Amino acid sequence: MLGGKRIAILVEEGFEDSELVEPMRALKDAGAKVIIVGSGSQQSYRGKRKRVRIRADVTAADIEVEDIDAVVIPGGNAPAHMRQHQSMLDLVHDANHSGKLLAAICHGPQLLASAGILRGRTITSWPSIADELKSYGAEWCDEPVIRDDNLITSRKPADIPKFSMAIIEALGQGNTRTM
Repeated sequence: MLGGKRIAILVEEGFEDSELVEPMRALKDAGAKVIIVGSGSQQSYRGKRKRVRIRADVTAADIEVEDIDAVVIPGGNAPAHMRQHQSMLDLVHDANHSGKLLAAICHGPQLLASAGILRGRTITSWPSIADELKSYGAEWCDEPVIRDDNLITSRKPADIPKFSMAIIEALGQGNTRTM
């Protein structure tokens, strides 16, 4: 279904293990090529639950937006670390500007906020960051998955199957922009 699609999954220390591993598995099972993109702060990153350690294939500074079809941002503590790296912010900002699909779960929308792309967008997230996201101009709703144009957001690990399916369906439709 997704043969030829290249998906960047962002990683940093403290990612929510299941929010990286399960979407990655679903995307690979659908035929996509997954590229693990790190901040460059280290070579491999450990999940928040200490169940997973994952090695980055490339750093955010070394990947070109033109070479990917989507960016996936897992939650946990990682987004708070990701937003401290300009290359991560630039990648997300440029991907959005290019109309690439952006998918963020749990605390992942914090990176979207810091990249300056939430004003006027309808999103969801882990409830504890709703006020922060609203302060960046987002309309926040408590739903398992929300798609707003090229942006897909989700709340928590229990929503991963719906989150993964939304990404696969959006990429299967071709162009993610619905303007």
